[in-house]
Amino acid sequence: MLEVAPEYQLSRDDVDFFVTQGYLGPFAAMSAAEMAQIRRGIDETVLTADGPNPRSRAQSRHMDQPLVYDLATHPAIIERIACLLGPDLIVWATNFWLKAPGGAEIPWHQDINFWPLEPPLNTSAWIAIDAATVENSCVQIIPGSHRESLPHSKAEAGMAFGKMAQPGSFDAAGAIDMELQPGEFFIFSERTLHRSSTNTSNKRRLGFSLRVTLPQVHVFQDRSPLHAGHTAILARGRDVMGFNRYAGRPAG
Repeated sequence: MLEVAPEYQLSRDDVDFFVTQGYLGPFAAMSAAEMAQIRRGIDETVLTADGPNPRSRAQSRHMDQPLVYDLATHPAIIERIACLLGPDLIVWATNFWLKAPGGAEIPWHQDINFWPLEPPLNTSAWIAIDAATVENSCVQIIPGSHRESLPHSKAEAGMAFGKMAQPGSFDAAGAIDMELQPGEFFIFSERTLHRSSTNTSNKRRLGFSLRVTLPQVHVFQDRSPLHAGHTAILARGRDVMGFNRYAGRPAG
């Protein structure tokens, strides 16, 4: 069995649930008080300054912000994903998801349609920086939807994404709301259908995602939605393949 600290070890039932349902959690990476301190740093030093991606302050901040690097490599997350993917792990992308009051709907979609990976293998973690509730547009997922790759088409007007899972190709009747307290996260696969509604509350919703794959996967790091000069994190174990670019923790 993979060596993991007991507090992060997934049971066989946990692994089977992920395999059949396409998600797992929520889990707590840290307390709400600990996340409050991280939130202050994100608000004051991350989202207010340009980062390595010239198109977005929200993406790839693990490259220039030690606070974000530490969040992306938190053992509560990485060790659980190791129980699913094995001992050698790459964090290949990070992104903040800020939905202000009135923020637009993100339609139903499977992430793998947007990613520069070959082969297309990934497990994501979505971490609540703010409380994520039904009222302020928490992520919704459809359990079991990862077992089929769905066609995607142009999204309807006013949505936050340009593409969406083609209407009529799936049944959303079993969708669940992933409500999270600050510091909690859930894990999901590259094909799990998910969305978030328009934020109709008067509270923002800020989350953070990290994407994890294996050293055997080619990450086309200079392609959209990544950017020229992008570097990944060798978050666990070792890379004997040498396909991808890495950088260590940025200076504080």
